[in-house]
Amino acid sequence: MKKITSLLALVFLLLTAVAQAQGTLRGTVVDGENGMPLPGVNVVVDGTTNGVSTDFDGLFEIQVAKNTGSLRVSYVGFAPLTLKFDVTGKKVIDLGTVKLQMDSDALDEVIVKAYSLAIDRKTPVAVSTIKAETIANELGSQEFPEILKTTPGVYVTRGGGGFGDAELRIRGFNSQNVAVMINGIPVNDMENGNVYWSNWAGLSDVTSSMQVQRGLGAAMIGLPSIGGTVNIVTKSTDIAAGGNVVMTTGNDGYTKYGFTLSTGLLDNDWAATVSLSRTTGEQFVDATTIDAYSYFLNVAKKINENHELSFTAFGAPQRHGQRQNRLLIDDYRKSDRGIRTNTDYGYKNGQLLNHEDNFYHKPQMSLNHYWTINEISSLTTSIYASYGTGGGGGTAGANKFGKDDLNYRDSAYGPVDFDKIIAENKALGAANSVETFLRASRNNHQWYGALSTYNTELSEFIDLSAGVDVRIYKGDHYTELTDLLGGSFYIDNNDVNNPNKVVKVGDKYNYNDSGYTNWAGLFAQAEYNKDQISAVISVAGNNTSYKREDYFKYTPEDPLRETDWVNFTAFSTKGGLNYRLDDVNNVFANVGYFERAPFSDAVFINNTNVTNADAENQKIFSAELGYGFRSDNFRADLNVYRTKWTDRTYTISRTADNIQYTANILGLNQLHQGVELELQYRPIETLTLTGMASLGDWKFANDIENVQVFDDQQNPIGDPIDIYLEDVKVGNSAQTTFALGADYAVLASTTIRASFNYAADYFADYDPTGRSAEGLPQTWEMPEYGLLDLGLTHRFNFGGFSAQINANVFNVLDTEYISDAQDGNNSLATTARVYYGAGRTYTVGAKINF
Repeated sequence: MKKITSLLALVFLLLTAVAQAQGTLRGTVVDGENGMPLPGVNVVVDGTTNGVSTDFDGLFEIQVAKNTGSLRVSYVGFAPLTLKFDVTGKKVIDLGTVKLQMDSDALDEVIVKAYSLAIDRKTPVAVSTIKAETIANELGSQEFPEILKTTPGVYVTRGGGGFGDAELRIRGFNSQNVAVMINGIPVNDMENGNVYWSNWAGLSDVTSSMQVQRGLGAAMIGLPSIGGTVNIVTKSTDIAAGGNVVMTTGNDGYTKYGFTLSTGLLDNDWAATVSLSRTTGEQFVDATTIDAYSYFLNVAKKINENHELSFTAFGAPQRHGQRQNRLLIDDYRKSDRGIRTNTDYGYKNGQLLNHEDNFYHKPQMSLNHYWTINEISSLTTSIYASYGTGGGGGTAGANKFGKDDLNYRDSAYGPVDFDKIIAENKALGAANSVETFLRASRNNHQWYGALSTYNTELSEFIDLSAGVDVRIYKGDHYTELTDLLGGSFYIDNNDVNNPNKVVKVGDKYNYNDSGYTNWAGLFAQAEYNKDQISAVISVAGNNTSYKREDYFKYTPEDPLRETDWVNFTAFSTKGGLNYRLDDVNNVFANVGYFERAPFSDAVFINNTNVTNADAENQKIFSAELGYGFRSDNFRADLNVYRTKWTDRTYTISRTADNIQYTANILGLNQLHQGVELELQYRPIETLTLTGMASLGDWKFANDIENVQVFDDQQNPIGDPIDIYLEDVKVGNSAQTTFALGADYAVLASTTIRASFNYAADYFADYDPTGRSAEGLPQTWEMPEYGLLDLGLTHRFNFGGFSAQINANVFNVLDTEYISDAQDGNNSLATTARVYYGAGRTYTVGAKINF
């Protein structure tokens, strides 16, 4: 009886399935610009939760329960497409090739406004968008921001070559002056504006699009976007269930593996996506070891037609070896390891030990609420938190780490012999302070924020957005003793509350303080869009408050132990207009002025609680003109810009003859101007050609007179000095760049690609106080260089699953080039301290979708 009941139930289910599945629809979704298949496209039957995602060949197959209806085909960054269907009397219908056209205007309006994304031919800013497919196929073992290296105005280096040590610069401005946002949330450090890419190493696995807005950008909130804004949008929860497994290997033992799994949209309107990965091995530079994890979680709930909740958490705990110290060009030539040379590691008990390394974990969590108030109004609110733990390792005590000190190295530039240092420390005896040891500069933080934006239609042609941006930040800074190297203890006299302090492993010494930063901002923006004209005007105001508490320099009773809040109120305004001349031509212009509070180190200089009364807001004025052309097979963007940065806060801290001194350079001005061109041409369906050119003129605009130098007690040292910087080029960002690229589909399943990047007019960085005499030459100009990259992508079926292989070779010609330099204050190559870029490297990876 039980078997009969089970059989009847099975027959019933089959009959039900047959009754419901009226037909099957098949098709292939491709990029309308280059004909390449698009993986992960959502294909949903309108009015239902019945949906699937395309595989890596762009193929989809979906069963429909009704004879007639429509499919909605959507993908981030492309215009959605609705396809009518009628399966009456048919079991299978092949819809053929479905072409989606790139169109930022197609992005979900909530996403566009909440994440401050620019819309092509509408938002009047210079913008470039990198698709998820490009990141997945071409990034390989490169640093995440290196995927932007073919973007006009962008220059990226790997710094010393360690994992996540990349430096991103836009239009000559460093990372402190480039705003980076993840899902609309700012991630620049609240105290110094820096972006540490090692904290976000796993983002490449879950990024759905990456947009670079050069210049003023489209962000409404107050941001340090003097050079531009990078918007990173991560995966939302997939509509269809499924996932993938990824495996990548490369030079020097580089290995990465991971997976992504999505539940799809369930019947109860819940959905979840999780992604995990692990990366190990080394980078091109010697001993730049990697031990990194990454994780991503998104859980979403559609409460009803008007309310949605989405929770996202991601992070990337990691530890990696670094090449912290630059060397002379002659050092690299003398070293047996050539441009791979790294003097910042050694061996202890036969095990590799990086005495310069970085370790950090900065998880970020956000809860997003999307409220559709009515047909014309919506409210988007994000509440987020981030907790950073870690720092950078280094040496302390007697310096036994000279690059050619043969007392502690078997050969010049060779690894450090830590066993000898340990033996010397032990010989001092248990009653004496250690000579040489290892330490870590810790920088832990807690960061909480809320961002809420209200959007409404004032009329048929005018939209209004307004909101509030609140951030609360506390950073804890201290030095931690991490390894006594055979010694028993270290005596530290930097804590007035505990003189002659006995310091052991895990103890704090040298300095111990907390920095507090609060931010409160309001913003509003009006957009006009009618016929051929789009215009926007925005205003924003914010107050930045700093406070410092020092636990070592002052006793608990000392009123200087904790400062008062120091406030800086700033505002910004910007506007722009885009005019669509016709269906293919458009022009735009934008202009803006904004102020920015100085960073914390300019307010409390020389790591003391003495407030710098001369600290003031920095002022930025920017203007830009642009032209765009769009046709079926050709697109071009041309723009010219001019940015003037006045009253730049520039605080320096140096040590000379065992005396620490500081100088607060006020009234410093910079001028950044240039021309940018970006091209894409598809002469045939299977070939896409790309090009980019950027010509910049970035320099200081004035000399500074009467700069007073102070000691650590803020007493003047000597007479004021003059600093001669007028017309001196801005350093460490190539002012002339161009790129050429080609993607060719050899077969429907196989694509080969080539990319060439060229950099010139590249000047070394320098210490402004070293230019205290008139008539000095320009800072040293590094040699120009060009790099060729090659890649291949092949898609195939594997055991019933769609799969893909990506192979990339970077710097195919093994070109030697200097990627970063510090001038020796005499404009000579022989005294400049430099980093060489990576030689030839490669990765091969596979991805299996299920």
